[in-house]
Amino acid sequence: MNNTKRTTKILIDANSQKSRYYFDLWAYRDLLIFLAWRDILVRYKQTAIGITWAFARPLLTMIIFSFIFGKVAKLPTNGIPYPLLVFSAMLPWYFFSNAFTDISNSLLANSNMISKVYFPRLVIPLSTIAVSLVDFMISMLLMLGLMIWYGMLPSPRFFAIVFFLILAAATALGMGLWFAVLNVRYRDFRYIVPFITQIGLYISPVGFSSSLVPEAFRFLYFLNPMVAVIEGFRWALLGTTTEIYIPGFLLSIFCVVSLLWSGLWYFRRTENTFADEI
Repeated sequence: MNNTKRTTKILIDANSQKSRYYFDLWAYRDLLIFLAWRDILVRYKQTAIGITWAFARPLLTMIIFSFIFGKVAKLPTNGIPYPLLVFSAMLPWYFFSNAFTDISNSLLANSNMISKVYFPRLVIPLSTIAVSLVDFMISMLLMLGLMIWYGMLPSPRFFAIVFFLILAAATALGMGLWFAVLNVRYRDFRYIVPFITQIGLYISPVGFSSSLVPEAFRFLYFLNPMVAVIEGFRWALLGTTTEIYIPGFLLSIFCVVSLLWSGLWYFRRTENTFADEI
């Protein structure tokens, strides 16, 4: 009887501790805002071209992809100007790749804070997303300019990009939390992150439409969550006539939820060891 009561008390304490953690996360929201603002200032402080860098990277990639896939390979675009097809994909892709990279390196970059004071460690990876969001908003201005240049005005679908942006952020956070912990334990994982983003750029439909993927493999192609995000952005921004491939989108959403849940679980499970291992 006493053992049963003791077990019940342990379970109650564990549940209350989990609840307190997320209350603590809210209580430390000022720290999250401070870290996010600090990262934004550091990103653009003492740089030669400042925020222009947020334009330059996707713009240069768009030019290269447009030449290789549009002029040389001459891939079909369903009547959409090729620069728009590529840049509409670069928007979510660079947001994801930047956020994923920053989250993966966030714990090591803030090792001094982790080893000295207590706060919910989840604050650190969450704060890094703000920088990628600022870059995204700057690049979005260029996207709107390109759309006006090509005579394509945004439709009411435009507001759907909020959902797909959240999907990209959840993907970056889920993957980033895994690699943030692994970077603390095994420092050579920091060399794997750039490799993943480099390969991901080519296996995601950035330079082409996912409709070119053979029908037999199209559903499995959506195991890459960024396929749904990129095609969703094109659907929302360019008003493509093709409808959303619902089975693939549901598969991608399932993958995102699984990544985010498992990333949070692994991060919370190992969080108490960061100060000793970092």
